[in-house]
Amino acid sequence: MRSIILLILLSIAYPVIAHDIEEKDDRVCAPFRGGVVDPAIVDSMLQAAKEGNLYRIQEKSSRVGFCVDSSIGRFEAEFKGIQGGLALRRKVWGDESQMLVMVDTNSLEMEEDFVKHMLKSESFLDTVTYSKILFVSTGLTWLDQEKAILKGMLTMHGVTKPVSFDVKLTMVDSKNQQHVADIVVTASSFIKRTEFDMDHLTFLVSDTVELCMRVEASLFKK
Repeated sequence: MRSIILLILLSIAYPVIAHDIEEKDDRVCAPFRGGVVDPAIVDSMLQAAKEGNLYRIQEKSSRVGFCVDSSIGRFEAEFKGIQGGLALRRKVWGDESQMLVMVDTNSLEMEEDFVKHMLKSESFLDTVTYSKILFVSTGLTWLDQEKAILKGMLTMHGVTKPVSFDVKLTMVDSKNQQHVADIVVTASSFIKRTEFDMDHLTFLVSDTVELCMRVEASLFKK
């Protein structure tokens, strides 16, 4: 039975065509400009930069990942191409704050290559057509000094849906020379992949997917 399942998975997995390397745009909020998100949100982030309240996500040390159960075990994967930032307008993240995160779906990495190709294929993420995942926060409710519920809109596979993340935010001690980040945000949520039009192989792969995020961000300095 396991061999049959593996053959089914392999039959829809295929190498994804690589995209041409795009020239990097180092402008503040560059990935979100040009109508990618509401221009008012971009303006708000740029204003936070002027105020000294913008933290830019460090791509090399940040991770966005997911876990999903299947008939042959639990799969874990992560994306390494992450951009975005946080506008923190209070000493502690407050109601007027904003978070933007963009993920490159082609940066997906996991141990099982055939599963990676399957997840990047048209049957699931379809990374050729939908090369980005976008999260735009809409609100925040604090539970204590560090933990909060972060709400926002998640766009994935061409579908936008509201999601809520359980969040923990930690300010990094400036005296700690081992960390170059000023803030660390960890977050987790559960979504239904069928709600994002990824409804293939539901008899083999669970509909419930756990999303997890750990981002390190540094204060933007003009």
